[in-house]
Amino acid sequence: MDSHLVVQALAALAHPVRLQAFRALVVAGPEGLPQKALAEALGVGPTNLAFHLKELATAGLVVPAQAGRYVLYRAGYARMNELLAYLTDSCCAGPAGAAGVSPADTAPALSDDRCGC
Repeated sequence: MDSHLVVQALAALAHPVRLQAFRALVVAGPEGLPQKALAEALGVGPTNLAFHLKELATAGLVVPAQAGRYVLYRAGYARMNELLAYLTDSCCAGPAGAAGVSPADTAPALSDDRCGC
């Protein structure tokens, strides 16, 4: 995944409303949620939510689809998985950083096989 896309995705998630919306759509599954239902669930006004959903959609983390008279939003699972893979690879298996410190040097030790990131 291109580092520009990573920064864009992380910036889109770096707001409480957008993070809550994204989490709600991931939990909703592939069926997604209509904007109105999502706004009600989050306690956010529809106009405010539309702004945040646009940011998430621009980053590819949310996919809008017209469904009759309303817009249905789904989590962008492909982009989410790309982002997670990039972060996992960069943290756990990437080359040493500019300072010459590898992730293993700074990560806490874990007792199982999980990544120490």
